[in-house]
Amino acid sequence: MPEENQINTAKKTLLKKDFYYDLPEELIAQDPLDKRDDSRLMLLDKNTGQIQHRIFHDIIDYLNPGDCLVINNTKVIPARLLGVKEDTGAGVEILLLKRREKDIFECLVRPGKKLKVGARVVFGDGILKAEIMKVVEEGNRLVRFEYDGIFEEVLDRLGEMPLPPYITHKLKDRNRYQTVYAKYDGSAAAPTAGLHFTTELLDAIRKKGVNIAGVTLHVGLGTFRPVKEDNVLDHHMHSEYYMISEEAAEIINKTKESGSGRIICVGTTSLRTLESAAGEDGRIQPGDGNTQIFIYPGYSFKITDCLITNFHLPESTLIMLVSALAGREHVLNAYEEAIKERYRFFSFGDAMFIS
Repeated sequence: MPEENQINTAKKTLLKKDFYYDLPEELIAQDPLDKRDDSRLMLLDKNTGQIQHRIFHDIIDYLNPGDCLVINNTKVIPARLLGVKEDTGAGVEILLLKRREKDIFECLVRPGKKLKVGARVVFGDGILKAEIMKVVEEGNRLVRFEYDGIFEEVLDRLGEMPLPPYITHKLKDRNRYQTVYAKYDGSAAAPTAGLHFTTELLDAIRKKGVNIAGVTLHVGLGTFRPVKEDNVLDHHMHSEYYMISEEAAEIINKTKESGSGRIICVGTTSLRTLESAAGEDGRIQPGDGNTQIFIYPGYSFKITDCLITNFHLPESTLIMLVSALAGREHVLNAYEEAIKERYRFFSFGDAMFIS
């Protein structure tokens, strides 16, 4: 008889509580380290559950010539806007989630009760104005922006980086919530596993004979939306836009076909991009689209061999994803070890290499 707390996939249920762990609040990293690759690195063998402790710049010793490192080159936009209602002067916050049309974005607004359809908001002494157009799913709003000049320049001037709610410290340098290879504007949150890499480390990895392929997935806040349903399979994932160039697809496919190199995803966003674009034959199709892929234990990986990732929130879709790759018991045991060893958790925290 299986134990009561084991996941019962036969009945098509996956219990949220089976992905819970107790994290001391002081282990939530509030600030990035002075040097990106000085983070700690836990090595987790997905087959045996064996654990080793290293420093992140040692990752190069565990990458082999012929491997392919897949990075998410999305760029976080300063998507958090603080303004006032045009008629009352009441303070409001608008967080850009996804561009729908040129000047229309799907946004998270606070407080929602004050921002009904038709409400107008002013930012930065009128440099930027907005009107609430429509209420969409999850209570989000479609918001049309009005401005002179180039929107990205206005946003860069007025916006703040949309740090997760568990980070309460103000970010001194907004580039530290950006990977060194960030290229394409569009994310509401950073692909945080990539924050550990420096340009020097990436150069050394290339010189070792490791291929690097850049894909794009614009990270929405849906990735971090808490799972409310007791049965995980009832959880609804938001869609996120992704793009894979012909060049990146060719690098990944050649690595896979060689039979000797591993596909190593940097972050859950890179992994979700590849698994969304891979056919049953394990080949990546170039192109773009939207993905709502939800990966949890029982998922059969088409292309991913290894994953570099941070430590994720209890009961989140992300801890379910890493559990699908390495096994729930191995993952929860590794997290228990990380807490014992005082690792730093979440966005500005330490890293794990699952191989």
